[in-house]
Amino acid sequence: MDSGPKVVFWDLGGVILRTEDQAPRRAWEERLGLAPGELARTVFDGPVALEAMLGRATADDVWRSVQTALKLSARDRDQLRSDFFRGDRIDEDLMTFLRGLRVRLRVGLISNAWPEVRRLLENTWRIATDFDPLILSAEVGLVKPDVSIFRQALIQAAALPTQAIFVDDFQQNTDAAAALGMRAVLFRTPGQAREDILRHLGGE
Repeated sequence: MDSGPKVVFWDLGGVILRTEDQAPRRAWEERLGLAPGELARTVFDGPVALEAMLGRATADDVWRSVQTALKLSARDRDQLRSDFFRGDRIDEDLMTFLRGLRVRLRVGLISNAWPEVRRLLENTWRIATDFDPLILSAEVGLVKPDVSIFRQALIQAAALPTQAIFVDDFQQNTDAAAALGMRAVLFRTPGQAREDILRHLGGE
């Protein structure tokens, strides 16, 4: 029996963790003659990055592939790697909202993530304990929008699809969750996401 939402699953990158300062990436794109956004696509959309999301490659492997693709020296590769994530920020206001939700329901994470991300969640951002379950693609060998990763998250949360809300900034991921029966929220802004979640929780 559907008793209403009992778990909210969040995406990480582009939702809770966002690149608020694009200047470091833009500087490298100008230096390398790349179009805006092309650097991020080179880093995240290549075949080695996909292998990393499946747990079959490391961040080091990804950056070696970026070095080859962009014809960088080892020194420039390491500097780019340092600069690339320099503008990323955890949305602390959104985390406060998320923690407030835990008073009445479970809060989980479903992220397409390289193997190193758990360490960052635990030791750098210190938000790992805010999520239960915490589903990282590299650890389960499944990548959104594969519905199997949502099924695994639902099993760990002991929830039916109709009892789950899923927040993500990629349409193909929210579409996959919705096709499974989950209540999907396409993230555009923090305020919009909060309003959509509260709408789904209305009357509770």
